[in-house]
Amino acid sequence: MRTRERIGVGDALMLLPALFIGLFFLFPVGTVLWRGLGGEGLDAVFDLAKSPRQRDVLWFTFWQAAVSTALTVAVALPAAATVGGLSDRARRFVRSLVTVPFVLPTVVVAGAFDELFFATGLDTGDFRLRHTVWAILIAHVFFNYAVVVRVVGTACAGLDGRQAEAARVLGATRWQAWRAVTLPRLRPAIASASAIVFLFSFTSFGAVLILGGPKRATLETEIYRYAVSRTDLTRAAALAVVQLVAVLALVAVSTWLERRRPATTRMARPTRTLGSRPGRWLNVGMATALLGAPLAVLIERSFSTGTGYGLSHYQALGTRVRQLPAPATTALWNSLHYAALATVLAVLIGVVASVVVVHGRSGSRRLFDLGLTLPLGTSAVTIGFGILIALDEPPVDFRTRWWIIPVAHALVGVPFVVRTMVPLLRSIDPSIREAAAVLGASPSRVRREIDLMIGARGALVGGGFAFAVSLGEFGATSFLPRRPEDLTAPVALFRLLSTPGDLLRGQAMALAVVLMVFVSVSVFVIESSRGTAEGSL
Repeated sequence: MRTRERIGVGDALMLLPALFIGLFFLFPVGTVLWRGLGGEGLDAVFDLAKSPRQRDVLWFTFWQAAVSTALTVAVALPAAATVGGLSDRARRFVRSLVTVPFVLPTVVVAGAFDELFFATGLDTGDFRLRHTVWAILIAHVFFNYAVVVRVVGTACAGLDGRQAEAARVLGATRWQAWRAVTLPRLRPAIASASAIVFLFSFTSFGAVLILGGPKRATLETEIYRYAVSRTDLTRAAALAVVQLVAVLALVAVSTWLERRRPATTRMARPTRTLGSRPGRWLNVGMATALLGAPLAVLIERSFSTGTGYGLSHYQALGTRVRQLPAPATTALWNSLHYAALATVLAVLIGVVASVVVVHGRSGSRRLFDLGLTLPLGTSAVTIGFGILIALDEPPVDFRTRWWIIPVAHALVGVPFVVRTMVPLLRSIDPSIREAAAVLGASPSRVRREIDLMIGARGALVGGGFAFAVSLGEFGATSFLPRRPEDLTAPVALFRLLSTPGDLLRGQAMALAVVLMVFVSVSVFVIESSRGTAEGSL
């Protein structure tokens, strides 16, 4: 009887995340595939293959992602090696600092770099960076710096340094020992981080749309322009199919590399950092220039009034301007409201799904593990476009409902919860569960008082990421209906940045700083709660 009841409860648990992912992810993405591969859509795919412009767009999407990946690894790898040799407390603090740019809204970062180019005279002239591919590449390094530092730095911290020390005793220099002994053991982590960076650069939206200008286009921005600006949904669907196939291939490669990456273990003698003290200071200076300069200019511009410094731009956030259907403070409140709802939903779905992944049947475990990872790798633009064209007719006419925004945000947040909770649940000693069962605890009580209590830290970490990502989400939200009462802060910021004028620019900088503060607080809460979730991104 208890076994039958347990199976019924397990099936009921599986139903909740299955319905959520099926209705709000698989159905919209499947509709995009159907629209892009059926009838006129298939003809549009062949037309894209014949179009020189679209071939150029596809080539630019790939090569800018490849160059962005190479630059990010080259710039961040020395810092990752340095971070790996720090103490636990210092490493958590540094990880917090470098993670803030990673989760910042793309429109905030684009605005910051725009202001940096203007302040340094790089917006015009022979050395212009604004609206060039270099602006996109620099922004991608800025965003993805944390990926390499976190993934490779954690791997460095888990290596035993005695082999490198033995090489030093035998006469090798510090660089030779690192290259011949340490680097080969870090290659799986470097490859895994590179795959993640390539995926994020390949699906980048806000940075390309704002910093690249009208002449620079990727698959992501082309889907947006065809769907929103030109209202050509057939061609947008065809582009989305091409992008989705590429993204699925990248996710498969990333997952394969992630499985090849050895689990990190805490050794008695960690690997020493690469380089001397001047080298470490060089890393600090490079990170400060890359990550700190745009944000510093952003903060300075938010207080600059033209004749001095003051709070006028922040005070203007409560006043409605012609470019926005509601004051910026309303958009900010909407974003906080939606982020809170998205976090609750992501944690609820993620906790249930994590239990299924760890304790479910073998077939359901693999299916849930793959299905719940796909939203993280799938482009937010594809998800938003899918919701736009799939959930627009009864009985699932949801695209005009206000709650579809936090639902779309939660789709991206659920994988963060699963990726942090599952390793924790798998690390629980089975003897603890067996002892509880011997003492009379039912399976549901064991799950509740052992698994969920231990996994609560992972849920908190994943929920923090879900909140930060939702707060700055722009790609999917840009496709949803733009009613005044549904305006979000990133969308408001994009409209302000797209309109010339010093006053509007100052208001945009103030709104960007407020968003940055909320995201930064979220990141520091995440890092203070990580504990045994150290190995996750």
